[in-house]
This record gives sequence, C-alpha cells and structure tokens, in this order.
Amino acid sequence: MNSTPTDEPDRVLVVGRSPSVLVATVDILRAKGYIADATNQFDHVLDDYEVTDLDVLVFGGMVPADTKQYLRGEVSRRNPQVTFVQGLAGIAGVIAAQVEALTADERQDPGGAEITYDVVRRSVQLALKEPAHVTVEALWLTSFVPPEPKSTSTRVFDGDHGVGVHVIPLPDQVPFEASFVTVAVDDLVRVFTVGAMPTAVTRMVPTSANDKRLPEVDQVTTSSDDH
Repeated sequence: MNSTPTDEPDRVLVVGRSPSVLVATVDILRAKGYIADATNQFDHVLDDYEVTDLDVLVFGGMVPADTKQYLRGEVSRRNPQVTFVQGLAGIAGVIAAQVEALTADERQDPGGAEITYDVVRRSVQLALKEPAHVTVEALWLTSFVPPEPKSTSTRVFDGDHGVGVHVIPLPDQVPFEASFVTVAVDDLVRVFTVGAMPTAVTRMVPTSANDKRLPEVDQVTTSSDDH
C-alpha cells in the first residue's frame, strides 16, 4: 500500500464469489469513505478495473488458488504498492473490518492501545494508554450453503473506556466455529477469529479455475464511477 500521506480515500477491490456478500461489503466500505468495488468475474478483473490505482485487493475464500496466484502476479507487476488481503469468511462486516484494520494502521500511530483476544477465556483484552471509545462486535455464519452464505452478528460492547486494562467477554451465543470478533478503539480496528471455519466449508474451495464443484452465481461487477 502507498504509505505516502494523502487525503485521497483508499481504493479497494474485493474479488470473491457470493453476490450478496460482495454487494454488502462494497456498501459498508463506501459508507466508511472508501472507493470500493467488487467482482466475481475472475477472468475480467484486469479488463474491468484499473488495478494500477488500487490500494487494497481482497480475495474471498472461494477464489481458486491458481486464480489468486495469477491475479497477484499480474496486479503486483502493474502496481507494486498494492496490498493483498485474504478474506477470513463470507461475512461482509468481517471483510470490511479487515480492510479497516489494514488501512487504519497506515493513517495513525496505534501506540495508544493494545488489543488482543484471549482464546481460552473467549474475551477481548484492551490495554489503553488514553481514554477511548470502544466497539466490539461478534459475527458468525449461520448457513454455509453456497453461493450465498448467511450470517448474523451481535454488538458486544459500545461505549467509552478509560486508561487501563479492560476485559470484554463474548456472550455464550457466539458459536465455536465460523465466528469472528471485530474491535474498534477509536479509529484503530482489529479482527480476530473466534472459531475456525469447519472442514466441510474449506473442502468446498475450488482447487483450480476449471473446478466446477460450486454452483453458478449471478454476475457482480460494481463500478464506483456509477456510485
């Protein structure tokens, strides 16, 4: 990513499969001020988008490995400053938070807060050197049926914390698989995996661009020029 200070919003492209997740992710990112687009037309990424302008390119989990490798190589060749992100799940809020976590670190000094996740206690731990507004949200998949996975979320905490160490436990309703937690301390964002994706889901990932194990999807090719 281009680390030169600039007032220009970050340009983000999400390459994935699920139409609803792609559209929702773009909506979230645009609402947060990003120039964001998404596509599930893997063969047309280099034709449909000016990748030399990109700051971040996100890959969804169902993008075949050879497709990701090819696009990584071609986009990097044309734009050495781009940063690639592997999406953790087909959850729009998680993908958007991953982008925020990356780009927020480019814009500010995260020295005022340390954010960690305790796997054993299933709790977020904050060490704040100055007062801050804290938002903690848990998100998880409720259906793994392709091409449109479904998810839900719950706001765990939304309020102010003072200087010191704070522990925010996750509620019992957050499952032990396909679950994530996003933490925002003012503008600093972190994303943690609470429960890993089940093997049944990871086995769905196509092994190559010619692997047709997944159902066809509606075409998504958004254009920020039309926004």
